Amino acid sequence: MNQGKKILIIEDEQILGDILLNKLYDEGYAAFWESNGEDGLRKMREVKPDLVLLDLVMPKKDGYEVLEEMGKDETLKQIPVIIISNSGQPVELKRVIELGAKDYIVKAQFSPDEVLEKVRKYVGGGAKSEARDQNKISGIKILIVEDDPFLSSLTAGRLEKEGYKISLAVDGTQALKMLETDIPDLILLDIIMPGMNGFEVLKTMKANPKLKDILVVVFSNLGQEHEMEEGKKLGADDFLVKAKFTLKEVVDKINGLLKKRGRI
Repeated sequence: MNQGKKILIIEDEQILGDILLNKLYDEGYAAFWESNGEDGLRKMREVKPDLVLLDLVMPKKDGYEVLEEMGKDETLKQIPVIIISNSGQPVELKRVIELGAKDYIVKAQFSPDEVLEKVRKYVGGGAKSEARDQNKISGIKILIVEDDPFLSSLTAGRLEKEGYKISLAVDGTQALKMLETDIPDLILLDIIMPGMNGFEVLKTMKANPKLKDILVVVFSNLGQEHEMEEGKKLGADDFLVKAKFTLKEVVDKINGLLKKRGRI
């Protein structure tokens, strides 16, 4: 097994970038992600990856421009590139192969496992990430309160891989009902939800002696200063802006809070 293989993802769709980053991370690759071609080239020169997963339509520099610039650099032109694109038109495929790409995946048809298969084909397998301390984490319960089923499922899956026990609620009313019988160690709490919003849930929790000590990380769409201040005032322990976070950052945030409280 090839330890420490470095994979650079250059992709402007955050959810897709996040999925690929975490999939590669879980397989033991050293994965990096940039959201535009200009930053991707900078990172390429910085970390000298073993392989690049490259989107075509991106801001600043698109995938064609990245391939053209790589072709002019004797060091970069040796790095294998797998294109990840929306269209999959033959003329597009012909052009990227002429520019030096090794392979091609159409976004609408791919699965993360297919990407891994192609990565292994060109650079070999990743070194599985170090075993986590399951004895400490396996007893930790996290409740995700989020009305977006895709985001909720994505976050739950990532945390379950860490060993956490996950419960899901789609709104504030359901969350408070669940808290009557099962007290988690930490709650990931959305703000904008149908019916009772996240601030109302937080206020209700902090007024209840049985619930007031539960760690709460607030999820928000906006990240406005007044939202953060309101969350802090009501007793939230931390804050994540949905548009900016990655799943790895969520895991790091949760691990950090739990360690600070001596739970793990």
